[in-house]
Amino acid sequence: MKSLVAAFGLSFVMLCAQPAISATEEDPWEGFNRAMFSFNDGLDSVLLKPVAEGYKAITPTPVQKGVSNVFSNLGEIGNFSNNLLQGKWDATASSFFRFVINSTAGWFGIFDVASEMGLKRYEEDFGQTLGYWGVDSGPYLVLPFFGPSTVRDAGGLAVDYYNYDATEELDLNHDERWAVRGLDIVETRAGLLSFEGFIFGDRYSFIRDVYLQNRVNAVYDGEPPQSETASGDSWGDDSWGDDDWEDDDWENEEF
Repeated sequence: MKSLVAAFGLSFVMLCAQPAISATEEDPWEGFNRAMFSFNDGLDSVLLKPVAEGYKAITPTPVQKGVSNVFSNLGEIGNFSNNLLQGKWDATASSFFRFVINSTAGWFGIFDVASEMGLKRYEEDFGQTLGYWGVDSGPYLVLPFFGPSTVRDAGGLAVDYYNYDATEELDLNHDERWAVRGLDIVETRAGLLSFEGFIFGDRYSFIRDVYLQNRVNAVYDGEPPQSETASGDSWGDDSWGDDDWEDDDWENEEF
């Protein structure tokens, strides 16, 4: 879910301007994915969304902005390492100095001083790094709890999870660390509330297509080749789709 936050609105506009992504090509495990999507959507509707709505209703806007800035600043650690792995030296330097400046002059990232100084944020994760070095995305895959992904991005997510965690420097105990993670999730979900009105048609297909288009543009820094723009991130032969995931049992499963 978090990977949708930064560019959901932009992706919506781009999706409307681009040819539709073929579900049969990019989503051979649609039965399984729809089952996981229903599970996640149900969990969101009864738990996460109400909490996010409550957070947004009672938390002053400046406080929400400060919380968002703090987590954005912590994310610069991952941006730095992945820009470095991709050999993007200007972006690497920008990520490094953004973290240093915002962690000090910005009071642990509450204020985005670096942006005021003209230092651009370059968001990168390990899934993008793999894509940058030519690793195919693999099929679309909905992960329980985490939401939209691909085989490549799911592997990248595991690496990002074990990346350096800047919150360790705060010397938090176990309960405090989980509280910080919970606040991060709630703040992220609250940031998506305003985009829900843009979703139309089949909710599953819409979110899938937005995610895939957004990831293609992220890997190519907003300038994907025409072939990738038209059909999503190419992932080679059909061997991914040979497994018998697409059966009626998944289609008829209810959560």
